[in-house]
Amino acid sequence: MTRPVLVLNGPNLNMLGVRQPGIYGRETLADVDALCRSAGRELGLAVACRQSNSEGALIDWIQGARGEREGIVINAGGYSHTSVAIMDALLAFDGPAVEVHMSNVLAREPFRRRSWVSLAARGAICGFGSAGYRLALKALAGILAEAPA
Repeated sequence: MTRPVLVLNGPNLNMLGVRQPGIYGRETLADVDALCRSAGRELGLAVACRQSNSEGALIDWIQGARGEREGIVINAGGYSHTSVAIMDALLAFDGPAVEVHMSNVLAREPFRRRSWVSLAARGAICGFGSAGYRLALKALAGILAEAPA
């Protein structure tokens, strides 16, 4: 049985491959999406990937996942550090969320060390580039496997 999950990417992640490749690498968002779908198949997860630069769209997708998706992997980008609204939407979601960041946000500017998303997530993975998504999906699959049916 595959378990439906959602991978959400926030602002500027559509620019992967061209935006600050020294920090984020040369992989594109399409590459990351393909990695997530492949990892999902290996882990028994049906992965849907979405990206928006709009905070409201991300919130709408989180709210729409209630009853439809069993878990969420989220890279809220810059909204991680500013959006109480995304945190609140994740807290209202009826499944676990795992936060992921491609860069090590703890080793960057001080404002990146605070994440509102982290307050609603089961855990956070950062600093491993696109491999962090695979790790986040593996963590989510483990959490879901432990959950009562």
